[in-house]
Amino acid sequence: MKRVVVTGLGALTPLGNSVDEYLNGLKAGVSGAGPITRFDASLIKTQFACELKDFDPLDYFNRKDIRRMDPFTIYALKATEEAMQDAAFDLDKLDRDRCGVIFASGIGGFTTIEHDLRERERMGKPRYSPFLIPKMISDIAAGYISIKYGFRGINYATVSACASSSHAIINAIDYIKLGKAHVIIAGGAEASVTEAGIGGFSAMKALSTRNDDPLTASRPFDVDRDGFVLGEGAGALVLEEYEHAKARGAHIYAELLGGGMTADAHHITAPHPEGEGAKNVMKFALEDAGLNPEDVSYVNVHGTSTPLGDIAEVKAIQAVFGDHAYQLNISSTKSMTGHLLGAAGAIESIAGILATVHDFVPPTINHYNLDPALDKKLNFTFNSPQERRVDIVLNNTFGFGGHNASIVIKKWS
Repeated sequence: MKRVVVTGLGALTPLGNSVDEYLNGLKAGVSGAGPITRFDASLIKTQFACELKDFDPLDYFNRKDIRRMDPFTIYALKATEEAMQDAAFDLDKLDRDRCGVIFASGIGGFTTIEHDLRERERMGKPRYSPFLIPKMISDIAAGYISIKYGFRGINYATVSACASSSHAIINAIDYIKLGKAHVIIAGGAEASVTEAGIGGFSAMKALSTRNDDPLTASRPFDVDRDGFVLGEGAGALVLEEYEHAKARGAHIYAELLGGGMTADAHHITAPHPEGEGAKNVMKFALEDAGLNPEDVSYVNVHGTSTPLGDIAEVKAIQAVFGDHAYQLNISSTKSMTGHLLGAAGAIESIAGILATVHDFVPPTINHYNLDPALDKKLNFTFNSPQERRVDIVLNNTFGFGGHNASIVIKKWS
C-alpha cells in the first residue's frame, strides 16, 4: 500500500478566511457566531449563525464568474486556491491524468434554488435561469476545481450530510493507497445560511435558539445546550502519495493513515443512543490505520451541541478507548465554528492536522455546567486550548441518515 501525506491546506471559515486566520481563531478560542446578516431572520425562531466575516467574492473572482456559481462553489474554489498555492506544485511537471478531485457538499446550491424559486413566483410563470442546474448540483464544485487545474483523474462529489467531506477525504486516501492517483484535492464546501437552511433546521428543532447570546450558543457537553449553530465555508486538503511528494521536495504537514465508515441503521436524524455506529467507525478507522486505541492523543469529536448526539458520542469513545479515554484530549471545534454540515469534516481535519503540527488541542468553548450524564473525569479541553504533544488525531463526523466517518491523522516527523 502507498502512503498518503498532506502537502497543502486551504480554509475559509467563520473564524477566518485563511488557514493562518483559522489557526489563530482556534488558539484564541473565539466564537464565530453572530446575528444573521444574509437575510431578515426576524420571523424565524433562530436568528443567528456562524457566517463568514469580511469575505467578498469580488476579491477573488470577476462578476461574470460569480453570477455563474453558487456561493458554495465560490467557497470551494477559494479554499482550494489557498491549498494549491500552499502545495507549491509546478503544474507543468504533474501527470494530470493521475491527479484528481473528490470534493463534497452536503446540500449544494441552496442559495441558487431559493433565488430561482422566488423569481418564478415573482414572475408568475415557470421561467428559470439556464444556470439553475449547473449552479445547484453538489458535484459542480469538484468539476470547477478539476477544470481550473486541468486534473483529469478521478473527479466526483460525496454527499452524506454532515459526513460528506470526511467521506471525500477517506475515498481520496484509499484511492492513493491503491496507487491509482498521485495527487487528489479533497474537501468540502457549504453555503446553507439561507432562509430555507435556517428555517428548515429550525423547524426540526435542531438549532439553538439562544438569540440573546449567540456567541455562547454552541456549547457541546453543557447541560444547557439546546442545539447546534449553523456555519458556512470550505476546507480543502491536497493529498499526495508520499514518494511523489518526497521526489519534488514538498513540505509535508501530516500523514493520513486511514479511515472508517459505518452506518447507525437506526434513525434518519437521531444517533443510536448507545453510539453503536460511532463506536464501530472509530474501531474500523484504527484498524485501517494499524493502530491501537492507546496510540491516540486527541479526538476531535462531531460534538454538535445537541442533547442526544453529544452523549452518544462520548459513550462510544469510552467503549472504544476504555481506561485510555482518560488520557485523551477530547474537544469540539464546532463550539467555535458552528456546524458547517458537508464541510465540517474538512475544516475539522485541518484543525486536527494543525494540532499535530503545533502540539496543541483546540478548546471546547462556552462551557459552564457539564451534563451530569457525562463522565467529569474526561478531558473535554474546556474553554482554553491545551498544549501537549499530539501524535495521533481521530476526527469524527456523523450525518443525518446515520452516516459515520472517522479519519486518522498522524504527526509528521
